[in-house]
Parts: sequence; structure tokens; C-alpha cells
Amino acid sequence: NPNDPMKIDHIRALLKTDRIKFYVGLKEDIERYIELIYERREEEERERELFEDLSNLPKISLVEEEEEEIEEEWDEESGEVVRAVDHILLSAFRQGASDIHIEPSPQEKRTIIRFRLDGVCQEYISLPLSMARPVLSRLKIMAGLDISERRLPQDGKIKFRRKGITPFELRLATIPTVGGYEDAVLRILAKAGAMKLEDMGMTERNLSTLKRLITQPYGIVLVVGPTGSGKTTTLHACLDYINTPKIKIWTAEDPVEITQKGMRQVEVKPKIGLDFARVMRAFLRADPDVIMIGEMRDKETASIAVEASLTGHLVFSTLHTNSAPETITRLLDMGINPLNFADSLLGVLAQRLVRRLCKDCKEPYHPDEEEFESLVMEYGKDYFKNTGITYSKELVLYRPKGCDKCMNTGYRGRMGIHELMEGTATIKRLIKKEAETETIRDAALKEGMTTLKQDGILKVLSGETDMDEVRRVCVT
Repeated sequence: NPNDPMKIDHIRALLKTDRIKFYVGLKEDIERYIELIYERREEEERERELFEDLSNLPKISLVEEEEEEIEEEWDEESGEVVRAVDHILLSAFRQGASDIHIEPSPQEKRTIIRFRLDGVCQEYISLPLSMARPVLSRLKIMAGLDISERRLPQDGKIKFRRKGITPFELRLATIPTVGGYEDAVLRILAKAGAMKLEDMGMTERNLSTLKRLITQPYGIVLVVGPTGSGKTTTLHACLDYINTPKIKIWTAEDPVEITQKGMRQVEVKPKIGLDFARVMRAFLRADPDVIMIGEMRDKETASIAVEASLTGHLVFSTLHTNSAPETITRLLDMGINPLNFADSLLGVLAQRLVRRLCKDCKEPYHPDEEEFESLVMEYGKDYFKNTGITYSKELVLYRPKGCDKCMNTGYRGRMGIHELMEGTATIKRLIKKEAETETIRDAALKEGMTTLKQDGILKVLSGETDMDEVRRVCVT
């Protein structure tokens, strides 16, 4: 009874303080609250046991993070939360993951952490469900986001700096999910240098053709494919090949993931009106020789890119399409002038990324005639004759097995498969006629183009990957 002065004085004497507030509660609610306190202690014990398992992670000296304006306020577990987040981010970075997925699961009463390695999601570790909100709050603080907002998606950038660790950046996106929780996805933006064109896994024909196209004085070169197919990497490899002090290169990207010397790189910010089209117009007033636009998202950007390529500039860009011929019809459907586009087009490179078979454990085997015939049919029987490959007892293919070096997946690293369509006189005539995709595709094949699946099958026959990987990334 909070109105009983004798009991109040007795409680104050026991607690040795006058700063006490009294409330009225039902007996059942008070008993339930006491049970929750003891349940929470059991969860705390399980969490401590979990982090004891992670104790092999070296101690990390924290340094003050730049641009962190929100003051961290954690309870007695904050040290463990900070250490858990650092462990997850560092492990993903060291393993070469491209993305980190943090997925609270009320149904399973755990928080699942998955890494995307070589394009495929793999579960890395599981945390108690009670760690979901503290981990999300820690990530939001690192990214400068509002930790009290759990109802709306948020996105930001984390600069991860620790003593003795190579600095790297991550892009954080949070999405509210059922049960009042949030999922988080972090894209690792490793500041890597550009790859060499020779290391992209292209056939000799595709490599020599692409080098010839990107050394033209003007025109437009497009690299197409879905998200995560390596388009930006290929564009930077092209720019690296032609980058000399004699030319001025401007790039507009969202975000800038690869930096190169001698190039002027701009990160677009649509929230303040700095979109690709606006940056493109600014570039044209900045005496460019070469312009790279991260993506042609709309008619305005595409039209400016085509006009720039017709006025003496070499333009590179990307598009989300499934094949090189399909890119032509997509741009025409956007409303691009077919005459201008035909005159400007140098070539379209479609690509996908497949996982390489692990060199340490890939298993050789002799395919039966049925499997070989299936490969031939998927390649195209008439076109397969040009490869000069026939079925024989000496024919060897490889399949994944799994070892410690590849984390028992059978795969290690990725490589590209490519479809390069050159803007020949025939293709340009078809563009001006606004021909269908199938007509353009047939004409390109007659001129020697290799489709994505055909290039993938050639890499299967050379023992670099397997057919499951090719089928995984190629549209049937």
C-alpha cells in the first residue's frame, strides 16, 4: 500500500535512499514482472556464453569514428554488443563477402547473420533474438541514423576504422519487419583498385573486340546485366585500360566504389537533386574526353548520353537488361531517337558472374553421352560445331567437392561470362528500323556473337565452372 507511511519508511530504511517512487500494480502483473526479470537473467547468461565462444577474436582498439554526432548510451552489455558488431563486420570483410544480412526471426527466437559470398548467401552465425535491437541500434549509431525510428526504412553509410585494420566503408539499409523488428543489409564498399581487362575471364575474341571498341574517339559502350553482375567492375577495367594523362575522364556513380588516379569521380545524391542527368549536363561543360555514367535510369539521362557520344565524346554506361540484343529494344522503348542511337552505338556487353570451381578440390569425371548431348543442345547444335569439341573417352569435366579452403562449398572466387554485341553496320540498320529483339539477336549470332549461356558452357568444358552455375545465372 503506497499510502501506508510505516511501510514506506521501512522500505526507505532497507534501501538507504529517499529517492523512491511508489506505484500501484495488480498482484498478477507484479509476479509476471518478477518472472521476466529471472528469464532475462537466463538470456543474459546464454548471451555471455555465446560471446565466450567468440573470444578468439583479437581485442580491437576502438578509435573515434568520424562524423558521429549521436552519443552512445549502452547498458552493462554495450561492450559485448560493440564487440559482436565489430566481429561480424570484420569477418565479412576478411572473407570477401559483398553483403551482410541481419535477420531477426521471432519464430525461431534467434537473429540470423548471413554473408553473401561469391554471389550466394550463407549463414555465418546466429545470435539470440534479444540481441537484434541492440545490434541494429549500434549499426544505426555508426551510420548516423535515428535509433528511435523503427517504423520506416533508413539508409546510411558506415566508415569502419579500427587500429591495425584496413579502413573500409559499408552502406547500411534497414527495413521494418513483422514483430516490431528490423532487418539490416550492409553492402561492403571496399576501396579496391580497378581490375585489368585481361583478368576478366573473357575469350580472346571478346577481349580483342572490346579493346578495339573502347579505344575509339567517340561513341557509346554499354555494359548490361542485373544487380551484382559486375558491371561497375567491368566499366572501371575499361577506363583503366584507356586512362592516360592525355585525356580527361569524368565519372558519375552511385556510390563511388572503385577509385582511380587521374579520373574525376562524382557521387550522385538524388536527395538534393544531384542525379545522373544533372551531373551529365555539368560534365559536358567541363571539357571531357571520356564520360562514365553509372546507370541510364531514364530517358533524359539516356538521351544526354547519346547526344554526348555524337558530339565527340566516348561514353560508358550500364543498364539492367538480360541480354545485349534486349538492350537495344529497351532503349528504343524508353523513347531514344533510333537514328541517333544507331549512329552512336559502339557495342553492348552483357555479363553475369559465376562461381569458380575450387582448384584445390574440384573433382574430375567423364560425362556420359546424354549429359554431353544436353550441353550441345543448350549451346545450340549448329553453333556448337564451330567449337571443334566432340565427345570422346578423353573428355573430362569437373564438379564441386568441398574442402577447408573453399569452406566446403566446392567453389572459390567468381568469374564473368560475357555476351558482346558489336554495333556493326547490320546492327545499326536494324536499330534504325526498330527491329524486334529476336531479329537483332539472330543477326548478331550470324556475325559471330557468343551468347551468355554459350560462353558459360565453354567455361564448363574448360573446367573452370559447372553447368549448375551457368544455369543459375542465365535466363532459359
